[in-house]
Amino acid sequence: MSVTQIITEKVPKIDQHLADKCPECKGKNLVHDYDSGETICGDCGLVLYEQMMDKGPEWRAFTHEEKTSRSRVGMPTSYSISDKGLSTIISQVDRDAFGRKLPISTRLQMWRLRKWQIRSRVHSSTDRNLAQAMTEIERLSSKVSISPPIKEKAAVAYRKALDKGLVRGRSINSIAAAALYVACRKSGSPRTLNEIAEASLVDKKDVARCYRLLLQELDFHMPIADPLTYVSKIAEKTGISGKTQGNAIAILREARQKRASSGKDPVGLAAAALYIACLKNTEKATQKDIAEAAGVTEVTVRNRYKDLKKRLNLEIPDRKDCF
Repeated sequence: MSVTQIITEKVPKIDQHLADKCPECKGKNLVHDYDSGETICGDCGLVLYEQMMDKGPEWRAFTHEEKTSRSRVGMPTSYSISDKGLSTIISQVDRDAFGRKLPISTRLQMWRLRKWQIRSRVHSSTDRNLAQAMTEIERLSSKVSISPPIKEKAAVAYRKALDKGLVRGRSINSIAAAALYVACRKSGSPRTLNEIAEASLVDKKDVARCYRLLLQELDFHMPIADPLTYVSKIAEKTGISGKTQGNAIAILREARQKRASSGKDPVGLAAAALYIACLKNTEKATQKDIAEAAGVTEVTVRNRYKDLKKRLNLEIPDRKDCF
């Protein structure tokens, strides 16, 4: 018997996953050193395994929340993609892994593969409907600067409408625009129906009709729109200072306490409050400029201005005294 056979018989083979105690001292105090790749007995110092494979990530995490957020389990499912992001997508990149431009024959081949790959993902009429609707929601979100979480809520709203059969006989673009407006209202995003209708390819009346249909059939409860969310948006378009914006917000809060804003259009109230704040701070901003930035008429701004001035007992200097 050779020396190698004797050593093999005396020292049993140890698996790092099966070893729960030291074969030398029978101790269970095993230490796993991931830096050196060794499993060592903490009592006698015997090296049980010296080629341990580290299957963990290459990054470090110091808290449980950080470790959970960094765990890689693949791309998360997204409702804003027709197949929820579970299929493979061939991109339109015309270069290889080294950055070299692909020849024309290879590019044509990849173009054909991409075309048939897209067609293979769409089997039924529902899949085609979702693919067109999600593309429209993506286009609208990009045009009116909607964040991804709100876009996901819009996709969920559209899927609910499709499951209930509300899309049948109606325009896909109208339902998609209405679903996006529903998501904006539920999230408190300062996007008006006029803005979404202008970005869409359908008429405002169709979008409003589909919006009322979604509220009625899907039992959506919309929160009351807050005029405060529109102040910064209108002020940014007209170049109004931050001090004036703060005064306008104070006016709107006082109007809410005295119930002077009940039943009024929040955009018109925000525009009127900004106009009042401009008069108080002697800042040049006409009713026409504020009305165009808010998307309302000058008559609306003027009526809300008179109402706030009367209900809140505001002492506002005349326009001629300001400038």
